[in-house]
Parts: sequence; structure tokens; C-alpha cells
Amino acid sequence: MRISIFFPKFLGQILIILMLTSQIFSEKIANNMSNKERNELKEEAKEMFYHAYHAYMKSAYPADELMPLTCSGRRRGITESRGDMDDILGNFSMTLVDTLDTLVILGDLEEFEHAVKLVIKDVQFDNDIIVSVFETNIRMVGGLLSAHILAEYIQKQENLMTWYRGELLEMAKDLGYRLLPAFNTTTGIPHARVNLKYGMKTDALRHSRETCTACAGTILLEFAALSRLSGEPIFEAKAHTAMDALWKIRHRSSDLMGTILNVHSGDWIRRDSGVGAGIDSYYEYCLKSYVLLGDDRYLARFNRHYNAIMKYISQGPMLLDVQMHRPHTKTRNFMDALLAFWPGLQVLSGDLKPAVQTHEMLFQVMQMHTFIPEAFTFDFQIHWGQHHLRPEFIESTYFLYKATGDHYYLQVGKKVLKTLQQHARVPCGFAALHDVRTGKLEDRMDSYVLSETFKYMYLLFSDPSDLILNIDDFIFTTEAHLLPLSIGQLGNNTFSYKDHEETHTLDYTRSCPSPNKLFPETVRRPLRDLVTGVCPRISSAKRLRAHDFQASNADHLRTVYDMGITMVSLGEGKVQLLHSFYNAKSPEDAERGLLFMQEMVELSKSQSIPTTQLQAVAFKKKDSLNEYEILEAGPGHFGPELVGDQSIEQKAVFVKPFRLCSDLDNSIDVSGKIVVIERGDCTFVSKVRKAQEAGAVAGIIIDNVPDTSIHNQAMFAMSGDGKDDVKIPVVFLFTKEANTLRTAIEENNDLEITIMSILGLKNKISKLSSITTKSPSSTSSSLDETTKSTASSN
Repeated sequence: MRISIFFPKFLGQILIILMLTSQIFSEKIANNMSNKERNELKEEAKEMFYHAYHAYMKSAYPADELMPLTCSGRRRGITESRGDMDDILGNFSMTLVDTLDTLVILGDLEEFEHAVKLVIKDVQFDNDIIVSVFETNIRMVGGLLSAHILAEYIQKQENLMTWYRGELLEMAKDLGYRLLPAFNTTTGIPHARVNLKYGMKTDALRHSRETCTACAGTILLEFAALSRLSGEPIFEAKAHTAMDALWKIRHRSSDLMGTILNVHSGDWIRRDSGVGAGIDSYYEYCLKSYVLLGDDRYLARFNRHYNAIMKYISQGPMLLDVQMHRPHTKTRNFMDALLAFWPGLQVLSGDLKPAVQTHEMLFQVMQMHTFIPEAFTFDFQIHWGQHHLRPEFIESTYFLYKATGDHYYLQVGKKVLKTLQQHARVPCGFAALHDVRTGKLEDRMDSYVLSETFKYMYLLFSDPSDLILNIDDFIFTTEAHLLPLSIGQLGNNTFSYKDHEETHTLDYTRSCPSPNKLFPETVRRPLRDLVTGVCPRISSAKRLRAHDFQASNADHLRTVYDMGITMVSLGEGKVQLLHSFYNAKSPEDAERGLLFMQEMVELSKSQSIPTTQLQAVAFKKKDSLNEYEILEAGPGHFGPELVGDQSIEQKAVFVKPFRLCSDLDNSIDVSGKIVVIERGDCTFVSKVRKAQEAGAVAGIIIDNVPDTSIHNQAMFAMSGDGKDDVKIPVVFLFTKEANTLRTAIEENNDLEITIMSILGLKNKISKLSSITTKSPSSTSSSLDETTKSTASSN
């Protein structure tokens, strides 16, 4: 048995193939999957693809997406709007275009030819519709280019489709030109959205300013291929300019990127940095642009970014977001599912050990929750419960199997396949999960399910002899479209650039390790019980960091003591840390202690929510004159903050529709009231804008996940979108507290609600209590009860 591992060669643009023998894995032979079972799983993956593909073609085509629960198509402007989520739709049969090259992978050339004819006949782009530049590029431009390349391949190799004359390439060029107006910015970084017919000349895009790093940095592979195949240099030139502009606005000391930026000024709007949503495929395209085009500058940039990520963001198997300008400061307490692509990219870069570790962590999360939830906390609890049948985890599983030949990854793939069959399969395809805890399904099947999820699953169980093409001659785009490595050999005179700054301090120490020293099983074994908490979280060989410290952990206390740090209790749960260089076990321990103290200071500044920021929702208890129900609420990063004695007191009304992602049905009732809105389907701030427009004076957004409570969840602040147009205060209640509020409102339509800060409410009650000491005893008693109620609620 011979197994291949792929990584870039530093002085060329081809992939080195490093062969391993089966001797490395001889100890695993007993656990190997038989050829018979592997072939059965390959055929089952193919059947799953066709189950979804035929459902789309029968019930949805020519719509962009299949809605599997209602067996219908999702059409922009006809199907109920989902807000910004619908920017991926362009009424251009997206799922079919996105799926074309999967048909070739499966060897179904007859259906591929039929589908290509349908696309040429039916798909057109002259639509007065606003679309996402990023999504349209990776799904549509990438899908058309890959299908064009494979159509010509089939002509030459199989003597089929002799009628084909490059129609798909012409369509890709037409669509590319329709995206170009988005690049007319001061920086060259493209706008996030563009109108397919009118470019940027529409009122809806007049104030367009913001885009995400991934949105702007995931263009080059498709645009370079488009330029080199069509002979039109403008596409590649525009994409290079955008990548250069992004590189220049990285944080110079950390080499990290933020998440949201202004396309005209280049200023960062959100400075949180990670490898997940909003930034993921930018890093992917830095490395893959080098692999495809042979341009050294992109390898240089990737290595600088990669070293920064492994220094600041990688924490063992976990990848934790930090502030790009203060990289020792964490920005959130959860990880998102999109980071599951990262182990696959690490395989391409040659850094296998951390790839094995992070993949194993993700697999344990999957087994714990059936699917990998859209976001999960550092202690592996669910943060967002959706699962959209994303491909990133099976993608990394495929690349790890290719790199190691370890049949463990075939077993992981089998687990994913069977889970999809059991929980997501419906008569009309496969449905996303609205919540992995309840198993509730969502009427949604994104095009990437056919383009990526089932493609990688089929490839995982396939043998090279099963495919009509050599998959190693191609590179996968972020949407798993195939671009041949030979594109890099086509001439490109569109660009001449050299930045000495980005190449003079490269660190290649993480690249190209000897696989003879890597046994995936030995890397996975220490992580086996990571998610369930049986294993220690911190390796004894690794320095204890402030964000990992737990005062209840005896090992942590011993380590802190060895570093010369003593703990002094101040009461009320507060602890003071004192560091003395001379009390440390060794000079090295003393230096680690100093770093620990510095990190602890930064952590306390960034992660704690000041008491003044915590909000309260209060109202009188039923049949009581003086006793109040007080519910702790989270703040928002938009709208005015209620501080001191500032408060809003008004009746509350439920909005219709309850999630307020479309126009209000009861705008008359909302005017002058505090509105109650359910979380979900669209952003917090978009809901509040609709309420504000209708005249609401404040908003309460309630959780849509069962059984959450301030007592079992970490408090968080609702995120905005960087715009400063919300003028009413908004707070967030978890489900159990929200249920208390809902019951009270339903029992009394005239119920007066008070919203103010927790600290302000405490001070107000304290003042009332001091006044009543001069009042009759009966009044004093009831106010005293109010004070007790407040204390217990907090």
C-alpha cells in the first residue's frame, strides 16, 4: 500500500508527493476498513448525492436552492425573504451550476452533459438583483469554470461532448464583468454586494462600506483562472490588488487580520481575529494562490499569518479568537463550525500534528452533540444549535486520510455519513438542522451540500481507480471546485510586484515535517477524553495561560504557586493575586509567573462585563403593590446604554411576526411601547431597526433556544454591524427569564416594564429602603421584601 501526502514545494509551483509505506501503520492493520465495506460506503455516498440531486431537479430547478421539507424551490423575490441570507441567491440556478463538477467526479458523464446543456439554455445573469460578490464568485464563477475545464477534458479524453465550444467560459466571463463594479473602491478591496444589472448604481448600495476579510480575500483563484483561460487580464489584476490591500492593513506587530473592514478607508471595523467565520477562506487562498499560480509572495504571506495563528490563536487543539492588536486578549467564548476547514489546510501546508489534534477535538464535539453545532463554547457546550450540513469537517477528514492513510479517518467519515442518513434525510433531499439538541429540521439545503459535502464524502471512500481523472492534478477551491495545476503554467503578464518586507523573515520551521515521526494514533490518544473532561485540559509541558486558569483546579494552584504567585481572598468571591520573583521555584518559573500576571490583567480588562453594563428587566409581581420581579439581561453593542438612574418605563407588546425579520404587522400597537422580539433568522440589529422605525421606545430580545438561563449560560452582549443608527436601548433575556416575562405580560396586558442597569436598579432600591426607615412599619416591611427579592434575583 502506498499513501500520498501533499504540500507546496518552496522553490516551485508543483506539489511534492512524499510516499509512505504501509509499515508505518502496521500496528493499525487490525482496525483497517475492508475494501468491501469501503466500496459499500462509496456507493451509499453516491446514492445520497443522487437522492438530493434528483429532488432538486424534480422539485426546485431552475430555482437557486431546494427547500427539502416543502419539496419546492427557493426563488429570490418569490419565496419569503430571509434578509441578508438571501444575498447568495441570484435567480441563476445556483445549485445546478455549483454541482456540475461533482457529476464528473461521480463519473456520470451523461448527466453532466445534460446539465451543461440546461445551464447554457436556461441560466442568464441580466437580473436586477443584488448578490454577494463572495458567494457568487465561489459558487457560480467557480462552478462555471470548473465545468468548462472538465467539459474540455472530457472532449479530449473520452471523445464526448464534441458539440461544446466554450459556452460555460463565456458565461463565467459575463458574470465576472458584472462583479467588477464592486472593485471600484479607494483601496481596491471589493464591496460585499453588487447589482448584477446596474453594478453599484442603485440606491440600496449607495452607502455600502463594509465587507468581511474572507469576502474580499476569496476571489483570486477563480479570477486568475478566468483571466488565464479567457485572455482577459483585468480579473486577475483586480483580485491581486485586493489581496495586496488586505495584506497592507494586517496588524504589523501581530501579523493577524481583523474580520470586518471599510472598503474605502481600509479601517478595521471589527478587530477580532480567528480562523472561522468572516476570515477563514482568506488564509486558505493565501496558500492555494501560491500552489496554483506559483507566486512566492502568497507563500510568504501565508507563513507570516500561519506563524501568528499558531502563536496567538491556536491553544492546543482549540482555535480561540483574539484581538488582532492585542493578541493575548480573547474576544469571545465560543468557536464556530467553519473553523473545521483548518485541519485540511494544515495538511496542505505540511503541519500534520496540530491538524490531527484539532480534527480529533471536532470529532469529539460531533459525537457529543450528534452534529457539530454552528458554534460551541470553550467547554464544548452548544452556543448556536444549528447545523447546516456544512462540508468543512468531512473535507478535513478527507485530506487527513490522504495524508496519513490512517483508516481511522474512514471510520470518522462513516460516522458522518450514517448520522446524515439517520437525522437529516427527508423524502425530498437532506434538510439542515434548526437545533441539534431537539433534532428539529429546517427547510434548507444549501448548494454546497451537493457541491462539497457529498463530493468529499464520495472521494474519501473512493480509490483513485474509481475516478476518470487524476484528482492530484487539480486544486480544490474553497467551494471544492476543481482547477487544474496547469493553469499556473499559462502566461500571466498582468502583474509585476515585489515587496521585500514580506519575504525577509520567513519561518518555514512548521512546514514539511517528516511523517515518519508522526503516528496519528499517538497524537489523538491524549485528546481522547478532551470533550468529556476526563483528561487534563493543560499539558504539563505547556505553560499555564491566564485564560485556562481555574481556581478550583489543584494542578493549576500548584503551578501558580511554583511561579511565585500567591492568592489572597478578598471575600465575595474576589481573589487578589500577588507575584514575587523570589518566591518562584526557579528563575524560569518566575518569568512564566510574570507573563501569567500580565495576561491576567489583560484578561480582566477584556472579558469581564462591568456591572454597569448588565441590564435588568423589572416589573411588579402579580397581586403585589411593592414587590418586584427582577430579571438579569444582557446588553447590546448597539443603541444607547442605560447607566446610572437612566431607565425606560412603559407597557410591553409582542411584535408580529415574532422574530421581526420581515415587515411589522402590528406597527400601530408598537408605537411608544417596549417591544418583545424573539431571536433567530436575522440579525439582532436588523430586528431593532424595524421596531425603531415603528416608534418603539425600547426592545427586549428573547432567546429561541430551550432551557437557557442566566444561571447556566455565560452572559454575552448582542453584536451590531458597526452602524450607529439605533437610538433605542435593547436588552437580551435567556429563555427561562423570558418565559417569566411572557407569562406576566400574557396575564396583564397593561403591565408596566422597567429597563435599566442592574447597578442603577440596586441604587434605586437602596435609596427607597433608606427613605422608608422614617415611614410606618407596614410600608417598611414591604419595601424590605423588595430588597430581598432584588438580592435573590441577582
